[in-house]
Amino acid sequence: MGATPLYSINPSLAEFGLDWTIEIKMDGPTGRGGGAGLDMFLPNYKLGKTLGIGSFGKVKIAEHVLTGHKVAIKILNRRKIKNMEMEEKVRREIKILRLFMHPHIIRLYEVIETPTDIYVVMEYVKSGELFDYIVEKGRLQEDEARNFFQQIISGVEYCHRNMVVHRDLKPENLLLDSKCNVKIADFGLSNIMRDGHFLKTSCGSPNYAAPEVISGKLYAGPEVDVWSCGVILYALLCGTLPFDDENIPNLFKKIKGGIYTLPSHLSPGARDLIPRMLVVDPMKRMTIPEIRQHPWFQARLPRYLAVPPPDTLQQAKKIDEEILQEVVNMGFDRNQLVESLRNRLQNEGTVAYYLLLDNRFRVSSGYLGAEFQESMDAGFNQMHASDVASVVGHRFPGYMDYPGGALRQQFPVERKWALGLQSRAHPREIMTEVLKALQELNVCWKKIGHYNMKCRWVAGIPGHHEGMVNSAVHNNHYFGDDSNIIENDAVSTSNVVKFEVQLYKTRDDKYLLDLQRVQGPQFLFLDLCAAFLAQLRVL
Repeated sequence: MGATPLYSINPSLAEFGLDWTIEIKMDGPTGRGGGAGLDMFLPNYKLGKTLGIGSFGKVKIAEHVLTGHKVAIKILNRRKIKNMEMEEKVRREIKILRLFMHPHIIRLYEVIETPTDIYVVMEYVKSGELFDYIVEKGRLQEDEARNFFQQIISGVEYCHRNMVVHRDLKPENLLLDSKCNVKIADFGLSNIMRDGHFLKTSCGSPNYAAPEVISGKLYAGPEVDVWSCGVILYALLCGTLPFDDENIPNLFKKIKGGIYTLPSHLSPGARDLIPRMLVVDPMKRMTIPEIRQHPWFQARLPRYLAVPPPDTLQQAKKIDEEILQEVVNMGFDRNQLVESLRNRLQNEGTVAYYLLLDNRFRVSSGYLGAEFQESMDAGFNQMHASDVASVVGHRFPGYMDYPGGALRQQFPVERKWALGLQSRAHPREIMTEVLKALQELNVCWKKIGHYNMKCRWVAGIPGHHEGMVNSAVHNNHYFGDDSNIIENDAVSTSNVVKFEVQLYKTRDDKYLLDLQRVQGPQFLFLDLCAAFLAQLRVL
C-alpha cells in the first residue's frame, strides 16, 4: 500500500507550553514602573506584534527590558480555559516545562498570573513548525533528516530520563529556531511517570499514535514516544506518512497491523532502523538507548549529542560566574540570586540569568544549551563510545558548583523505567526499613493505613534547620492525626515536599513500594527519592 502525502492544512500555531507556579519576589533594580493595561502586569517586557491567536489565548512577541532579548509571551484567558475544560492541560504543560533545561526542548522562563489571565513567557523561535518545513521541501536529504532526528531523540531521551513521556510527538509540535534547530513543544498531553503505574489513556494524533495507545491497552510510556519518533523519521525521509487513511477504522487497522511500505530510495541504514522502531509489540520495539547505538544514528553525530543529557539536578547546581556577575551588576543581590538559581525559583533575577545564558550560547556556538555544551567539553575526551551512560559528575569549566541540600551532593540520580521498588522481604520488615529511612532523612509522616503513609520533608536552606521544624512534631517524626501541622509550618512552600508512600503486593509474590509526589518542587522530590533509595536495606 502506498503512503499518503503530508497535506498542508494550515495547522494552528504550535503550543508554546504552560503551568501554574508561584512567582517569587526578590530585590531587583529599581526605577521601572508599570503602565496601564498589559504593561501593569508585564513591566519587565516591551510587547510587540501578535504571532498567533488560539481558542483560549494569543501569543505575542516581546522584548525583555533588562537583557534586550526576545521572548514569546502566551496570554491565556482563565475564563476560556475553564469553559473549555483545559485547566489540566495548561497545568501539566507548565509543570513539565518548568522542570526542563534542554537545547531541543522549548524553554519556559516565567509564569505571571492575574485574576483574569495567565502570562507564560517562553523562548522565542521564529522559523515555525517542522511540519511546514516538510510540506515546503518534501522529503529531506538523509543528512538533514538525520540531524533533525538526532536532536529529537536527544530531547525525548531527556524527557524520559526525567520520567516524562510526551505522548503527542509529531512535526506540528516540533518548532524550529532561526538556525533550524528542533525545539520540542506542546507537553499538554504528557504524563509525569511514576514507578509502578501504567498509562491507559489514548493521547495524541492517530497518525503518530502507537498501536497500544489506540487499542486502549496498558503501556508504560517510553515505547509510545519511540513509535512516534519512527513515524516522524519516516516523514522526514519520505515526505509522507507511513500510516494514513481518511477512514479512521482503516487507519487504525493499518497501525495495529503495522502495515506500511518502505520506499526504495531509503538507504540500507534507514531501512533497518525504521522497522525496528515501528514494531507493533511494544516489548520488542527498539528503545532510545538502542536507537543511539544504531549505525545510522551515529553517523555525523554532533559532539554535544554524543553523550546522554546531563541530569537535571546536576544542571541546577552549575552556575555560570560570568553571567551571574552580569545579573548582579543589574542590581540584584548575589546571595539571593545564587539561592534562587540553586533551587530553580522563578523571579526577575533568574529570568534575566537564563535569558543571558541561553542567548550567549545561541550567538557564540549556534547552539542553545549552555549546560550541555560545558558538560560535553568537560567529559567528551575522557569517554569512549561505549562509556556514554552518564555525564553526571564531570565539572563544568567556567561554572561553579553551588551545593544544594546535602542530598544533592551525595546521591547521583540514575532513574530507570521499572515497576516500583520491588522486594521479596516480609512487608513488616519493608515498612520498618521505610520508617527508619524516613527518620534518617528527617521526614515527617502520618500513617493512613498499614502500608500507606502521607509524608512531608523540608529541604535544608541557609539560616533554617530541619531539626527545628521537626522538633515541633514528635521525636519519632510521626505527626498522628494532627494533619494541620503540615499546613501551618512557617516554611516556604518552595522548600517543602509532600508525598505518599504505598506498599503493594504483586502477582509473583513480590512487594512493590511506590512513592508519589503530592506537592512541592519536582527537583527536591527526586533528590529525596535518591536519598531514600540509598537508605533502604531490603530492596
